[in-house]
Amino acid sequence: MPADLLVDYSSSMRATVFLLLAFFVAVSAARSADPEIPTLWDANERLAAPNLSDLERLRFLTTVDFPPFNYLDSTGQLTGFNVELARALCAELEVSDRCQIQALPWEELVPALEAGDGDAIIAGLAATSERRDQLAFSRPYLKLPARFVMRRSSALSEPLGHKLDGKRVGVIAGDPHERMLRDYFPAAQVVTYDKAEWLFGDLKEGKLDGAFGDGMRLSFWLAGSDAANCCRFAGGPYLAPEHLGTGLTIAVPKENARLTAAFDFALRELTAKGVFGELYLKHFPVSFF
Repeated sequence: MPADLLVDYSSSMRATVFLLLAFFVAVSAARSADPEIPTLWDANERLAAPNLSDLERLRFLTTVDFPPFNYLDSTGQLTGFNVELARALCAELEVSDRCQIQALPWEELVPALEAGDGDAIIAGLAATSERRDQLAFSRPYLKLPARFVMRRSSALSEPLGHKLDGKRVGVIAGDPHERMLRDYFPAAQVVTYDKAEWLFGDLKEGKLDGAFGDGMRLSFWLAGSDAANCCRFAGGPYLAPEHLGTGLTIAVPKENARLTAAFDFALRELTAKGVFGELYLKHFPVSFF
C-alpha cells in the first residue's frame, strides 16, 4: 500500500459496517479502565485564528453507512463522530448559523465537492497523492492504529520485539495489517484468516497467542459479548503511515484551501479545550489508543 493511502471506507472497512453498528449499542455502555485520548497536536503550537466573516455557508458532505463515524440513528437522524465533530468545528469557527451537513452515497462525495455542491468532505476520504492534485486536506484529526489483542492471562507488555518470536499471531489475510505484522515482527509465526470470526474464535480457544489488526475494530470486538471479556489490548498502539495511511482528514476544493487552515485551527482548539476528547470517548468508549 502506498505510504499516503488510507484505506477508503468503501472497501474492506465497509464490509464490517453493519457489524460495527450492532456492536455500538453494547460498546456505548463500556468504558476502559484508563482510556487514552489520542493527541495529534503539539501543546505549544499556536495557529492563527481565521476570519470567515465573508463565508456565506459551510457545507460538510459525509455518508450514512459507517458507524460510529457517520450513520443514521434510530430516529433517522444523521449522527456519528464525524457529524458531531463537524458541528463542533462550526461552533468553534463561529459559523454555526451557516453550517450544513449533507449525506451522500460514497461515490458521489468527490464529484459533489468538485461541482460546488459542498465545501468539505468529512468521511474518511483517503488523502492519496492523486487526490492531493485535486483537493486540499486538513491535518489529521484521528489516526487508526494497529493493535495486538491477547488473552488476559497471557498478555504481553511493551517492548514486544523478540517476545513475539515464534508466537502464533492471527491476522486477516491480505489486509495491510498482515504486511505490517510481517515487516515489524518477522520472527512471529503469522497465521492468516479469511474471516474475523474464525480468528477471534481461535484466539479465545487458546489456539493463538495473539491477534493483530485495526485497533478500532478490535476495540468493538473487545467490548462486545462475543469476546466474553477473554482478552485485552497488549502493547502498541502502532502508527505506520507506510502501511495504514496518514489518518483521517477533511478534504476541501484546492481553490478553497484557506478552509484547511481554518479547520486546523479549530481542531487544535477543540483538542486543547477537551471537546475532541469528549467526542472521542463518547463514540469510542473502549479507546483503541
